[in-house]
Amino acid sequence: MAADSDSRIAWHRVQLRKNREGLKALETARFTKGEIAAGRGQTSKAIADLRRKIAESERCIALHDRQTRRPVATDFGSLTGVNWSNWNARGGDSH
Repeated sequence: MAADSDSRIAWHRVQLRKNREGLKALETARFTKGEIAAGRGQTSKAIADLRRKIAESERCIALHDRQTRRPVATDFGSLTGVNWSNWNARGGDSH
């Protein structure tokens, strides 16, 4: 993966990776050990929080990718549907 010129997007990519790993670990622990009675749903709250953070990072990254990435397809049908005025050749943030 190429380095991101936008530090905010780079941060979201790192957080996405960390949060997915944390979610996997929590779900695995909950499955293998079960919900600890003393936790009173703390694991469920942590999982919900991680899922919310993952969704937020995915939205930010997807928005950035839509604004900065060139279309991959080269057939006429795909290229006619692209709004080229939003694409920046330097790949920088367009806002």
